[in-house]
Amino acid sequence: MTIVETVLVFALIPLAIYGVITLLTVRPKATRIPRYRPGQEWGYAPVWWSANPAGLSAHHHGAAEPAAQDSGSTAKGGARGNW
Repeated sequence: MTIVETVLVFALIPLAIYGVITLLTVRPKATRIPRYRPGQEWGYAPVWWSANPAGLSAHHHGAAEPAAQDSGSTAKGGARGNW
């Protein structure tokens, strides 16, 4: 085996394989649509999401509102969890 064959087998072929893998890895990032960055204009309609769509019915909202408007409530809380 000559020195040229040795270099081809042990250096250039592995480098070519790594190069192909690198190109396949970088390609999706280069062809991806542009990402949203803070401060850019948002061109899409708002989407409301809930893990339980049945929990967003008018019946549930109506039951929760009078308790929140009760002026005699003694409940207190906060970020520190003082109850």
